Amino acid sequence: MSAATIEAPAAAPAHEGRIGLRANLRHVGALARRNLLQIKADPESMFDAVLMPIIFILLFTYVFGGNIAGKGHEQEYVNYLVPGLMAMMGMNIAMAVGTGVNDDFKKGVMDRFRTMPIARSSVLLAKIVVEAGRMLVATSILLAMGFAIGLTVHTSVFHLLGAVALAMVFGASLMWIFILLGLTMKTAQAVQGVAMLVLMPLQFGSSIFAPTQKMPGWLESFTKYNPLSNLADASRNLINGGPVAHSMWMTLAWAAGITLVTAPLAVSKFRRKT
Repeated sequence: MSAATIEAPAAAPAHEGRIGLRANLRHVGALARRNLLQIKADPESMFDAVLMPIIFILLFTYVFGGNIAGKGHEQEYVNYLVPGLMAMMGMNIAMAVGTGVNDDFKKGVMDRFRTMPIARSSVLLAKIVVEAGRMLVATSILLAMGFAIGLTVHTSVFHLLGAVALAMVFGASLMWIFILLGLTMKTAQAVQGVAMLVLMPLQFGSSIFAPTQKMPGWLESFTKYNPLSNLADASRNLINGGPVAHSMWMTLAWAAGITLVTAPLAVSKFRRKT
C-alpha cells in the first residue's frame, strides 16, 4: 500500500454535524495511519526530528557553554540548556504541521478528503497526533544526548516526565498556529518564512539559552511575558529543582489560550477551503 493510500472510514452521514465521537475518533485514527505511511515511504522527513536535537545540543553546549557557564563548566550548562531546548523542539516540530497542510492542498490530497464522509476536524487532529509523536521522538533523542554529555536529574523521574508532558502540551497548542498559517499562506515557503519571523525573536528573546538578568531592561521585560521562557523555566525547575507553580501555570494558561483562539479559526478556515 502506498503512503498516499488510505482506507475510507466506515460509512457515516455526509453532514459533519451528525458524525458521532466514536466515528470521529475512527476517522482520526485512519488519517493518522495515512500520515504515518507517508513517513514510512519518505523516512527523510524524520531527519529534522532525529538530527536537530543532536546538532543543537552539541552546538550550543560546546560553542556557547564555556562562555555562558565558564570554561570547563560546559557540563553544568547542559542542565540549564536541555530543559530550554525541550521548549525549542516543540516550536520547530510544530512548524512542519503548517507546511504539511499547505503541501497537501497543493497535491490535491484535500480534494479527496472532501469527497469522503469524514469530519473536517479529524484531518487536522490526525496531523497533530502524528506531529506530537515526532515531537516525542525529538525530545527523547534530546534527553538521550543530554544524559550522554552530563545531564543530571536532581529531582525524580516523575518530575522529568512532567517536564516532557508540559513541553508536549505547549507544543501541541503551537501546532494550531502553524496549521492556521498553512491554511492562509499560498505556499509552503511562505509558511516557513512567516514562521521563522515568529520563531527567531521568541527563541532568542527568552531564557532558553542564557539567564535573562544581564539582558537590556526592555528585553528582560519581554522575556518575562515570553511563553517559551515560562516553559523553559518550568522544565528547568522540574529537572533541577526549584519553584515550579508560577511558570507551570503560566505555560498551561498560554497553551489553553492559544488553542482556544487558533483551533476554531483553523477548523473554520479548513472547512471553507475544502
